[in-house]
Amino acid sequence: MDDSARISARYRDGYVTVADGLRIHYRDYPGAGDKPPLLCLHGLTRNARDFAEFAERHSPDRRVIVPDFRGRGLSDYDPQPERYTPLVYAGDVLGLLDELEIDRAIFVGTSLGGLVTMAIAAMAPQRIDAAILNDVGPDVAPGGVDRILTYVGKERRFRDWDEAAAAISEIQGVSFPHYAREDWLRMARRNCREDGGEIHFDYDMAIAEPFKSLGATPAVDLWPFFEALARTPLLVVRGEKSDLLTAETAAKMQRVAPEMKLATVPGIGHAPELDEPEAAAAIDAFLASLTV
Repeated sequence: MDDSARISARYRDGYVTVADGLRIHYRDYPGAGDKPPLLCLHGLTRNARDFAEFAERHSPDRRVIVPDFRGRGLSDYDPQPERYTPLVYAGDVLGLLDELEIDRAIFVGTSLGGLVTMAIAAMAPQRIDAAILNDVGPDVAPGGVDRILTYVGKERRFRDWDEAAAAISEIQGVSFPHYAREDWLRMARRNCREDGGEIHFDYDMAIAEPFKSLGATPAVDLWPFFEALARTPLLVVRGEKSDLLTAETAAKMQRVAPEMKLATVPGIGHAPELDEPEAAAAIDAFLASLTV
């Protein structure tokens, strides 16, 4: 059995219909029922496949739930692109937790997923048992946003997986300077899907529309959202070379939340994949501390 088949055998696919009628897909990895599950939220242009290895590693010690945000992966695309916003995603996540009858979870949010986690901390703090923010904070560095805007929402079609991997390496190469061809192929298979003999990015290009009307950076002060989240146990993972979560912002987060744990992954930009030794060790220690 190859890796993809082995991992797929470990989870079941589920769907939940949220308040506005869209169907949201999620992966449900089985785990112990006596611990809060891990709820993993992916980045802007990504999907549930980003957390496949992470979920495999932590299940069955814990149940792991990994949704596709609307407009990504197997979730419905939104006919009203203006709803592609963190507050709407937060509502979808809360609807999923309600459907699964999960009162509290440990949130793991990468980039956009971390912003959604902070939004939920302000909306429904009782649902968050603890949180792991992956390379995101209440201040989003303009340089990282500018880089994201160079590719988000721009449709591209590829003839084969090598071409897709090469394109992704052009976009993400600065963040993962040590990656080889096999690493880029692995990332391409997470980021893209094959359809009609072509390979393309696995998200609705219209997710870029809110940037045009609302702006690429949050229009509200997210520090109160972060302070609400920091009332729970919190780990922040940061890529040493991140252009989205700067060292200065991470240091300010530490001052605002002295109990926060901070782990830096050397040589990596935005965003760590959480399988790096430094990230994995910090996450293991953080999760172990929650049971003490």
